[in-house]
Amino acid sequence: MANQKLLLIDGNSIAFRAFYALYRQLENFKNADGLHTNAIYTFKNMLDVLLSDVQPDHILVAFDAGKTTFRTAMYSDYKGGRQKTPPELSEQLPYIHELLHDLGIATYELTDYEADDIIGTFSKIGEKNNFEVTIVTGDKDLTQLASDKVTVMVTKSGVLNLEAYTPEHMKEVNGVTPTEFIDMKALMGDNSDNYPGVTKVGPKTAAQLIQEYGSIESLYEHVDELKKSKLKENLIKDKDKAFLAKKLATINCSTPVTIGLADLKKRSVDYDALRHFYEKMNFRKFLNDLEPSPKLLEPNDSAYQASNVEFTELTDKNLALKVKETETISFYLGMLGANYHSATFVGFAFAIDKQVYLSRDVNLLKNNELKSILENEKIKKNVFDLKRTMVGLRRLGIQVQGIEYDMLLASYLINNENNSDDMAEICNMYGDNSVKHDHEVYGKGKSQQIPADDQLLYNHLATKVEAIASLKESLLSKLKDHEQDDLYASIELPVARVLAIMEINGIKVQAHTLTDLQKEFAVELKNLERKIYEEAGEEFNINSPKQLGHILFEKLGLPAIKKTKTGYSTSVDVLTQLQDQSSIIADILTYRQTAKIQSTYVNGLLDVIKQDGRVHTRYLQTLTATGRLSSVDPNLQNIPTRTQEGKQIRKAFVPSDPAGYIFSCDYSQIELRILAQVSGDEQMQEAFRTGYDIHAHTAMKIFKLKSPAEVTPLMRRRAKAVNFGIVYGISDYGLSKNLNISRKQAQEFIDNYFEQYPQIKEYMDKAVQIAREKGYAETIMHRRRYLPDIHAKNFNIRSFAERTAINSPIQGSAADIIKIAMINMQRKLDELHLKTKMVVQVHDELIFDVPKDELATIKEIVPAVMQSAVHLDIPLVADSGYGHDWFDAK
Repeated sequence: MANQKLLLIDGNSIAFRAFYALYRQLENFKNADGLHTNAIYTFKNMLDVLLSDVQPDHILVAFDAGKTTFRTAMYSDYKGGRQKTPPELSEQLPYIHELLHDLGIATYELTDYEADDIIGTFSKIGEKNNFEVTIVTGDKDLTQLASDKVTVMVTKSGVLNLEAYTPEHMKEVNGVTPTEFIDMKALMGDNSDNYPGVTKVGPKTAAQLIQEYGSIESLYEHVDELKKSKLKENLIKDKDKAFLAKKLATINCSTPVTIGLADLKKRSVDYDALRHFYEKMNFRKFLNDLEPSPKLLEPNDSAYQASNVEFTELTDKNLALKVKETETISFYLGMLGANYHSATFVGFAFAIDKQVYLSRDVNLLKNNELKSILENEKIKKNVFDLKRTMVGLRRLGIQVQGIEYDMLLASYLINNENNSDDMAEICNMYGDNSVKHDHEVYGKGKSQQIPADDQLLYNHLATKVEAIASLKESLLSKLKDHEQDDLYASIELPVARVLAIMEINGIKVQAHTLTDLQKEFAVELKNLERKIYEEAGEEFNINSPKQLGHILFEKLGLPAIKKTKTGYSTSVDVLTQLQDQSSIIADILTYRQTAKIQSTYVNGLLDVIKQDGRVHTRYLQTLTATGRLSSVDPNLQNIPTRTQEGKQIRKAFVPSDPAGYIFSCDYSQIELRILAQVSGDEQMQEAFRTGYDIHAHTAMKIFKLKSPAEVTPLMRRRAKAVNFGIVYGISDYGLSKNLNISRKQAQEFIDNYFEQYPQIKEYMDKAVQIAREKGYAETIMHRRRYLPDIHAKNFNIRSFAERTAINSPIQGSAADIIKIAMINMQRKLDELHLKTKMVVQVHDELIFDVPKDELATIKEIVPAVMQSAVHLDIPLVADSGYGHDWFDAK
């Protein structure tokens, strides 16, 4: 019988490596709440590879319990020279713990000991129990644990490029055995852990001495026999340092751990928790890969037990529903698929005076008896998702009116930390477990299908429409208690109607412009391909990481920074680090960027142009905790603007009438203006009131200049990074990376900023204090962001909550203002009976499709409406432009 396998991972070390593996892409790895996720993402990728390669029966990820250990008691400066852990990494550590827990992997930390000691203890326990032990770390100190049964895998660079240390390899690399390596470290000392050894003794000399004497004890027994030399003098002078260093370097393999091998047995994955975790982190790739998928339930499954709701099936012979105009009804339109612009209709249900009427034949809604109920504004309606309902019914030719209650929006505002759009999950939150998850009824993903049994479908529709009605009073009461009823009624409900209209309108996209770009990019890709082949000296598949890795790292001999389970990593981060070493790298990066624009935006948009020549995006109104809108199917908010190739995509977006215009208007520096408002900082407010260049103003402050003429373009760019960084709670580490300066200099910039804008610092401190008292942060429109972690004992979790308390009122208020502007703008278009349509929202920017004869009016009213959305102590400014396509409008 094969030995069992034990995998021991140095959690802090690998998390550190994972963070820096993608630190160049730090700002690209954030979830909807602003949490950095690069270390979590890379850690998960590393785990996948290790679990596949090692296939352990038992696994433990050990973490340091704190900075104080038995070693600091022996030597107070132990690890004293290390830089403070970047907060962008610290905030991710608790979530790495959560990920491991959901994956069924044990974690452990022990007061007064390091992760190394925990690993050392379990490696010995594993050996005694005849386990094959694999240790994974970024710290070579752990190689002292290598033995016939223990292999220590050390990251060379990146995370997944590992070097296996066995006793044989130790002898080959260092010239000493694993045990002798401790004595070698005793003589050398360790700059990383900040403890001294013997003066001027490096690795080579230390190895030679230990090879000859076997240990420092033996060496010092014979030190008097050495020839007179500077080395002998230093050995004698630094004897105490050497013996102290040996104590510090020796891993304690007998720590008082309170768990055993049985506790390290890999548990089953908690798929529900893991799915929720991936959703929270916005890890779509991991979500798509997640198994097992919920199975399609059989008709006799308990999930299909008859509902308690009595219902009547509607047919074309009994459509005469009696509804008074004073009554309020609940309505649910069943659709299969997330994209309600194209989803399959599965049925509908009305709840009227405790009676439920339903059918799977949605065409019945077109009959005048039912259509008149839906289009009668005086008959008030309760729905689950107003926007989804409006768009779905419009597809059937019905312009629903009178929707006054949206269950999804109410739930979202009450607790926007849970942004689920699954009615079953929302119902469960408020004590109603009668509604089944859609995937339990229809299956998941490609397996989705309408149940063959009408009874099963009808039970599902009936419980849904009944839940809309039954939970209304409770949810509206909670909104009132939270003082959010006005936010709900005055902003979220009206803007949902506006978004529905925008989605239905869509924006015209010229397919021939995209096909022309398709041809241009194809030629460019062909030329790049030819150039890359010449530089490589042969033809190969550029899109194959394996073949590309062979060319770069074997044939051309470039340094391999990171490895994956399939070979060399050729990620953007890796290639970016190699740009200076070969001209082929820049061409490969350009090739990839062009290919992505071609596939994602050119081909992607061509695939979603509808028969009306338009694309109809979906705006996600309940996704982010800040209230910002997101766009999907397609994502019109993410069309590239930094590269010339990306900007060309906007040329395809045109007005309905060839003679018309695309008109764009966006807020200028709205988040900084809100910061000036909520902080009350007099200097920043004065800069905005006088129309002063705020970034030049800040540059003068942080560089302590006397005149605007002294501000250089570089200073202004750095001041801009500080301005926006402060809004997002940037750290000295984050700013140093953004500006490519030292952390010390970055901290000086931040200190100077607060010195010159003292009331901003006061606002930040007060925002944290208020969040601690109330448990939430709030926008100027009373949108709440609950912060359950504001009192967390864990410093990293608490710190992230504190930064969220500072920036949520700013980001959330910006989101509120643009929504108010959209509501007012649609109202203005309706009042003036204009043909102009609002077609796209990109965060702080609104895009309009404008007939030629209305351009003069639009140029006047759009900036005016946007600038008057709310009254602040400083002016809102909206900049506009127009052209015959979106590209020219910017």
